[in-house]
Amino acid sequence: MSKVTVIGAGNVGATCANVLVTEGIADEVVLLDIKEGVSEGKAMDIMQSANILGLKSVIKGVTNDYAASEGSDVVVITSGIPRKPGMTREELIGVNAGIVKSVTDNVLKHSPNAIIICVSNPMDTMTYLIHKESGLPKNRIIGMGGALDSARFRYFLSQALGANYNDVDGFVIGGHGDTTMIPMTRYAVCRGVPVTELLDKETLDKVAADTMVGGATLTKLLGTSAWYAPGAAAASLVRAILSDSKSMITCSALVEGEYGLNDMCIGVPCVLGKNGIEKVVEYKLNDEEKALLDKSAAAVAKTNTALPC
Repeated sequence: MSKVTVIGAGNVGATCANVLVTEGIADEVVLLDIKEGVSEGKAMDIMQSANILGLKSVIKGVTNDYAASEGSDVVVITSGIPRKPGMTREELIGVNAGIVKSVTDNVLKHSPNAIIICVSNPMDTMTYLIHKESGLPKNRIIGMGGALDSARFRYFLSQALGANYNDVDGFVIGGHGDTTMIPMTRYAVCRGVPVTELLDKETLDKVAADTMVGGATLTKLLGTSAWYAPGAAAASLVRAILSDSKSMITCSALVEGEYGLNDMCIGVPCVLGKNGIEKVVEYKLNDEEKALLDKSAAAVAKTNTALPC
């Protein structure tokens, strides 16, 4: 029996929990929030679709009771304030750092062997904070950002190509920020054909630019952070772990020499399985890509310095 706890019953957390249940990714899901009634109501709403959809998983909502998370295989942390129009992810650091630190401490009291997935923004820095706070081995702490950024990249590529998005593959590396992510156009393909052979440079540059501001675009349209794709992206990481799929997904991982980077969490391609991050895959970068990654890493490192001591 697999058990997953999602901390934070806001839009992203509730969407993640819903995907975990409706897709049968986890046998048992606990949805936890500090606001009375919210997680209970959303869990009940999801379970009332069980008969309609033929669901086999179960979900329970609780208010601020971490004992309910006891024995979780995976814990997804979505807690924190969301972005508003005009805000950067980095501007959330002061409030969200305190929230994520407290959540991590409480989670590990009840599920010391859990793999932790961080969604809270600024995501790379919050993932790094969990490393510093928990002392867990690096394979057990994963930041979600790259999975979402890569999905957005594939979406914009499919739109430019006029292709089915399931026929398109591509990934994004670097920090999970509007100016720090790096869509890897050179490695993107459509049915095995490099997209550089199918689209001109101007179009590919626009795809990359649209990808980088994908979150900000939705925040402007919605008035708050996006939630469907972020929630699904977090659930996809849980699926890879619980199914031991060995899927290669870009996520924020602690680097210790990979890509020439150290002592930070940043988006890199990772093989995910039952042990969490089982391998960081190092693609060969050209000089331009390496310079962009170094610039991204410098920005992430700068944000990390704003963490409370």
